[in-house]
Amino acid sequence: MGTSREKINSLMESRHPKKDSKGAAGFIKDKSRDKKIVRTSILGILANVLLAGTKAIVGIFSNSIAIILDAVNNLSDAASSIITIVGVKLASKEADKKHPFGHGRVEYLSAMIIALVVIYAGTTSLVEAIKKIINPLKPDYSPVLLILLAAGVAVKIVMGLYVKRVGKAVKSNALINSGEDALLDSIISTSTLAAALIYIYKGISLEAWLGAFISAVIIKAGFGMLRETISQIMGERADPELAKGIKETVAAYPGVSGVYDLVLNNYGPEYYNGSIHIEVPDTYSADRIDQMVRDITIEVLEKYNVILTAIGVYSMNTQDEEAIAAREAVGKIVMKREHVLQMHGFYIDNIKKRIRFDIVVSFDAQDRMEVYRKACEDVQKEYPEYSIEAAMDVDFSESE
Repeated sequence: MGTSREKINSLMESRHPKKDSKGAAGFIKDKSRDKKIVRTSILGILANVLLAGTKAIVGIFSNSIAIILDAVNNLSDAASSIITIVGVKLASKEADKKHPFGHGRVEYLSAMIIALVVIYAGTTSLVEAIKKIINPLKPDYSPVLLILLAAGVAVKIVMGLYVKRVGKAVKSNALINSGEDALLDSIISTSTLAAALIYIYKGISLEAWLGAFISAVIIKAGFGMLRETISQIMGERADPELAKGIKETVAAYPGVSGVYDLVLNNYGPEYYNGSIHIEVPDTYSADRIDQMVRDITIEVLEKYNVILTAIGVYSMNTQDEEAIAAREAVGKIVMKREHVLQMHGFYIDNIKKRIRFDIVVSFDAQDRMEVYRKACEDVQKEYPEYSIEAAMDVDFSESE
């Protein structure tokens, strides 16, 4: 393939070969993924429209507010599928001057809109159910209507499992939300069917009360979806398995004695740019480090479809036995402090009398800055003739 620079360029080109295939930050946009999402969403629209129409007819003829509300809920599900399709199409747009990292995060916004639609549907249903509690109507069921209702339950279960499975396979939060909502609907429809049977055999009408319960369940589910999506938009830790894989790949390079500070920035499902620090011997030349950095960039891009936009370098003492011993001693001092997870990037300059290192402090600490200061003070006491240049670090990529 030629030089490392040429190979990097070739890989980058392969990730946006055509005008409409670019994803975020130069990644190839998986068209098969988009097609699966759109196809699954279209199936969802057709199924929900059919169910909504059937349940509306059943609800009107049986005078059942619970079934009518269930039909309205199916219409909201169809609307959610439309939003999913629109979100995928917008997320597929090329990166541009205003959005150089692409439009992949639109998928998170579409998932959030779906959650809001679910909340709205639940709220309006609750209002209607309360009205029927105040002014109740007697339902009138027939065997045909009950069979149609039971068939709707079966359709919802099958559709929910299918949509959720596809959503997990393609990592689409919008599809996962739609699948979970469909499974919830199947439970709701089963409850409606049970209420109908109770009325037929016991003469007890639970219609309005069941409608209110259904609405409350829908609202709760909607807020759960919304909370999860907002958390993703705010920025969550990267998948621990992805982070672990990248670190292991980089650590396997000859001369890399440590891998730290992996930061992965998400620009849509499976689209990451990132940075990392590596620790190398202080005897390495700039040319050797440059080649290593390029090789690491290529392998991480090939294996994980992650672009490491920056690879920082920590120099490690290898020539001075006293410096090597000092590293171990300082490490023990720092790690004695509660909530200190790690010390790395250590280097001691005996000529200029400087000691530098990074400290990773846990988020569990009540005052992270205080933990950092105390650790630095502990080191300073042991090495009073040195200036301490320590940075407080954060574990961005893995759970503590």
